[in-house]
Amino acid sequence: MPDDSFQGHTEDFVSKDKRVVVKIGSQLLANSDRLTPRFAFMQRLLDDVARLRDDGYDVILCSSGAVALGLKVVGSRPEDAGISDKQAAAACGMPVLLNAYKQIGHEFDLEIAQVLLTLGDFEDHRRFLNTRNTVNRLLKSHIVPIVNENDSITTEEIRVGDNDRLAAKIAQMVNAQHFIILTGVDGLYDRDPAEPGAKLVEEVHDVNQYLEAASGKSTLGTGGMLTKLQAANMAQNAGCTAYIANGEADHPLSSVLDGTRKCTVCVSHSEPNSLWETWLADRLQMAGSLVLTREAAARLGEDVPIHRRDVVSMDGEFTRGDVLHIYDQSGKELARGLSDFTSEETRVMTNNQDLPADQLLGYKTHAELIRPENLVVLEDRHMTWGAPQAVMSSARTSGGD
Repeated sequence: MPDDSFQGHTEDFVSKDKRVVVKIGSQLLANSDRLTPRFAFMQRLLDDVARLRDDGYDVILCSSGAVALGLKVVGSRPEDAGISDKQAAAACGMPVLLNAYKQIGHEFDLEIAQVLLTLGDFEDHRRFLNTRNTVNRLLKSHIVPIVNENDSITTEEIRVGDNDRLAAKIAQMVNAQHFIILTGVDGLYDRDPAEPGAKLVEEVHDVNQYLEAASGKSTLGTGGMLTKLQAANMAQNAGCTAYIANGEADHPLSSVLDGTRKCTVCVSHSEPNSLWETWLADRLQMAGSLVLTREAAARLGEDVPIHRRDVVSMDGEFTRGDVLHIYDQSGKELARGLSDFTSEETRVMTNNQDLPADQLLGYKTHAELIRPENLVVLEDRHMTWGAPQAVMSSARTSGGD
């Protein structure tokens, strides 16, 4: 069943009409040549944060920049830095970044707090809620949270990987109404903005229509327009409007919210998912996957569990409580759901379907891999993930039922 802590404290789950999450790209915060803080931009940003706060808004900043600002200290350049260089740079750059925020924030009577997160803080639902409680407590005291991934301790295998999607998870977590992605361009274009005739897309309802146009990434950052569309889609699913806008403006936030300058607006869905459904559906990494028989795939959404007999093949190493991606035999992703078993237990049960599950595992069980209340069937509005090659090869070999 959904965790009880998702069900309680319902007053905290009401949409916050004046809550804004802002993601700031590295190229806005760090000078690309000198790798030093861009104080003029940060002053304009925090001046606008103070304006919004005076208007009754809660503002959360999801800030890149720590790695870029620390590279100069460790003697590396963005184009040739390895993972250990970036980890060391993050450790050196974070104090530089926070000190800049702190010093400039004092001018506008803003109190600043640092919140460093890892992938597990989003993918584990109890840690997700603990993080949410911390952020909400800071906002209650009128403190501006500065959120970033803890790059000094994460490796490629356990990283969120980009601050665009990290920021979108924060927007989901706090039920924000607005999610602003500040970058170095005016928004999403229908093709490479350097090409003649490229046009700004001013309003987006379905981000999937623009995936081909979203390619490339900045020198300093880890994400490009694709990750921004992924992040916008995550916000939309939670009933949050996302904006992709150029950060180089006198009032980079308020001018977006009041519609006085051009940007791309990704309109929120009129019927958003619940917090529980959003947490299940919008993943940052794939823990594991299952391919279902045709019959089982056709039953999804009928309030029935996924049994071991429904599985054609599986992939990944996961634990009980991890979210699995569910595919049909053609490789189309259908759903995502919370596993009731570890990958080892699942593999033993699916590979020995003629033997009782109780006998295989040593305890009484109905062998329901995913219960219906812990399953979200994906809709057209969700961005799907391609099936792992290993699991699809296994599905084609077995043929299914």
